[in-house]
Amino acid sequence: MSKSGPIIVIDDDVEDHIIMDEIFRNLNYPNKVIYFSDGNAAVDYLKTTENPPFLIISDVNMPGMNGFEIRNKICENERLNAQCIPYLFFTTSVDKKAVNDAYKLSVQGYFMKAATMTDLQNTLRKIIDYWQESYAPSQFN
Repeated sequence: MSKSGPIIVIDDDVEDHIIMDEIFRNLNYPNKVIYFSDGNAAVDYLKTTENPPFLIISDVNMPGMNGFEIRNKICENERLNAQCIPYLFFTTSVDKKAVNDAYKLSVQGYFMKAATMTDLQNTLRKIIDYWQESYAPSQFN
């Protein structure tokens, strides 16, 4: 985990990108935020970037490659898996099976997209602050 690395947002809803962008500007963290609407493009970026991300925020339900499939691709890639990038789901629906499946993939959080910008901003602030304080094995390499 690279605490100074970019925050990766994977979500097929461009309106969510706009909302998240405003929130990240309000939060004023130094991390660059990179948005992907397509899971394949996100995985390609992750496999080739020399700048390991700080964390990944992913929707679950997306056309093409869904959030679970993206997480699987990351776990299957030895280099990406060793980077210990926190992977969090942000989605519009929560059910027992999806949450169980997420945690079987060692996802570090499953969140329902908040109804208001204020609530979403508060959630993102807590998450980022938490991961800024947390240690990962990759930090000792």
